[in-house]
Formats: sequence, structure tokens, C-alpha cells
Amino acid sequence: MDLSLVNPLLAVLAAYLIGSLSFAVLVSRGMGLADPRSYGSQNPGATNVLRSGNKAAAALTLLLDGVKGWLPVWAVVRYGAAFGLADGTLAMVALAAFAGHVWPVFFRFKGGKGVATAAGVLFGIEPVLGLATFATWLIVAYFSRYSSLAALASAVFAPAYYFLGNQVAWYVDNRVLLATVIMSGVLVWRHQANIAKLMRGEESRIGKS
Repeated sequence: MDLSLVNPLLAVLAAYLIGSLSFAVLVSRGMGLADPRSYGSQNPGATNVLRSGNKAAAALTLLLDGVKGWLPVWAVVRYGAAFGLADGTLAMVALAAFAGHVWPVFFRFKGGKGVATAAGVLFGIEPVLGLATFATWLIVAYFSRYSSLAALASAVFAPAYYFLGNQVAWYVDNRVLLATVIMSGVLVWRHQANIAKLMRGEESRIGKS
């Protein structure tokens, strides 16, 4: 059996299945809260869970959604060489974990927008990249109080941060760069309704129940 093909496929499949764990739904069920798909934006993500008024549930959802993006990518970065997993596999694993959240097989392919999971993926690729993108989210969210606007700004800047990182901190692989561009494009696409609400001045602010 050609492990040069099997191992990458297994890594990508595992990343997708891990990404498919919708922690907004699972955490809400475990804590006796309403299904986040039934209120607010109906998006199974941490921001919508926060609208339930349970900050602990929202924080746990945010953490777990980030970890499920980080773990598969970090595993490839840390152990991939021993199993013949190259940078091309890293790019596919990154996309698979993100795609699992957006189109989860365990939840009829109806998932969240992918902000926290994308952030986890970026931390897995390169911690400085994750920190820079997260800092962008924090700054925009703090001053605007719009989670969606912060997510859009982070999505736009993330590929640029990765590309510019080649000049100061790490090696840039074009396949990984393409993966970050695709994730950013999907994030913007998934926020179409939010963009429309922002333009109309109807978007909900962070912390509004």
C-alpha cells in the first residue's frame, strides 16, 4: 500500500471529521441551553451562543471551535514529516478542518461561519500569524462592537499577514497561502447577510441578547 497517498488522505479526513463537531450545538445541549440554530442569527457559533446570555457557554464554544481548527494543523506541522506529510497536506488539512465547521457531516452540512475555527487553523500554521489575526479581530471588535465587522477585517488581513511573514519570521508556502485565501473568501461569503445588515445599520452588537 502506498502510504504517500494513504497518510495524506487519512489526515485530511480526520481533520474534516474533527471540524464537523459543532461545539455551539454540543455545548448548548450539555449546558441545557436552547439550540443556537433556533434564535438570534441561527448561526451555530460562539457569538450567537453569547446571545443566550450564558457567557461561559459562549467562551467554551469559542475555545473548542478554535481548538478543533488548531489541533489537526498543529499535528501535521509537528509530526507530519515522520508520516510523509508535506506542506501540500498541511494546506489540505487546514481547509478540511475549516470546511468541517462550515459544512459539518454530523449536522446535515449546516454549520457556522467558521471564524473561530479559521483562527485556530492560523494558530496551527504559525502562532504569530494567529496572534496577528486575532489582534485584528480584537481591535476592530473593541472599537466597533460588531463581531461580524471584526471577522471580515480579520479575513481580509489574514492572507496578507501570512504573505508578509515571509519577510520577517517564517517560510511561506504558496499552497498554504492559497488555503488562507480560500478560507478568507468563504468567510466573507458566509457573512453576506451581515454585510447587508451593517450597511443598513441593523447588525447586532456584541453582547446584545
